[in-house]
Amino acid sequence: MDIIERNRILTEIQTQLASGELTIGQAVRKFRKEITGLQQARFAQMCKLSLRALRQLEHDESNPTVQTLNSVFNPFGMQVGIVPKSRS
Repeated sequence: MDIIERNRILTEIQTQLASGELTIGQAVRKFRKEITGLQQARFAQMCKLSLRALRQLEHDESNPTVQTLNSVFNPFGMQVGIVPKSRS
């Protein structure tokens, strides 16, 4: 994947996440699969998370800390922040 395609996918997922079209778990899964192509076990290891923690996060079955979220978003050059709420 070239840098233009990578940036397009990153922007698309960010937009969907910000608009509420994707949950955090869905976004993490899409980033992992579409950008890195890594299996859960390898990605969890890279992020210094347990496989169970990543699985729960991707299935929106956990209440992750900001630190955990930053560890999974960091490989994509992102971090958790506060953004204006959409007015829909």
